[in-house]
Amino acid sequence: MAVIELPDEQAAALKARAAAEGLNLEAWLGRLAVGEQKSAVTQSSKSVFEEMNALRARIEPDPEGWTTRDYVQHGRR
Repeated sequence: MAVIELPDEQAAALKARAAAEGLNLEAWLGRLAVGEQKSAVTQSSKSVFEEMNALRARIEPDPEGWTTRDYVQHGRR
């Protein structure tokens, strides 16, 4: 268990927010921490999705109309 020192006013404000949701401070902070972890994963996934879309927007179609599959099949001949 870690000890975090806060000014009394901040500690009271956090306790009030926890109580408003029907939780004690420890449970509320635990739930907050888990929510932040999920948010970070979502942000990471979203940024990968956005990067892929940006990459797709920069790629120009093949001048001969070939697809990746066409090139792979051509290399196997």
